[in-house]
Amino acid sequence: MVTRSWPLLYAQSLTVRPLVRADADLLVRFGLGLSAATRYQRFLGGGVRLNADLLERLLPAGPGPDVALVATVALDGREVPVGVARYAPLPDGETAEFAATVADAWQGQGIGRRLLERLVAIARERGLLALVGDTFAMNRPMLQLAHSLGFAIRPHRDGATLKRLERDLRDEFSGFVGRASPAPVSDA
Repeated sequence: MVTRSWPLLYAQSLTVRPLVRADADLLVRFGLGLSAATRYQRFLGGGVRLNADLLERLLPAGPGPDVALVATVALDGREVPVGVARYAPLPDGETAEFAATVADAWQGQGIGRRLLERLVAIARERGLLALVGDTFAMNRPMLQLAHSLGFAIRPHRDGATLKRLERDLRDEFSGFVGRASPAPVSDA
């Protein structure tokens, strides 16, 4: 996986790179900086505490099929985590489940978009056919972002409080128009 950088507001640069085991302190700082509302959205409910067990599960074990990314900015000469995203392949080997979180103070600046665009690109490069994820039906910013990136928004099997986000990775054009493109028309 390649590290990528983009300009951000206030003459800062956003870097998206692989999250590695050595980033444990960075991940702890990120997690502790999230508001209760953002943790609730990310983990689809309350009661989640950042502890050693959860941290261990969120850090990549090493090279493998799972992908974890961290978005950082440099502030006062220090790398500050502002977002994380990840996917884990499902047992079918063709689909992966994704999740993304942006620090409260950095939401609305395009960081989630950059993270999800990278996840889509990496999943495609690795031959996955689809990405899926869950979010609360009331999480309008995530629903709008997902739609703008070509994810279909579907009812969730667990009820109306959740939505299922699905992106067909075989359709390269769906991310440009915010929805799946129609089947090609033939002159035959």
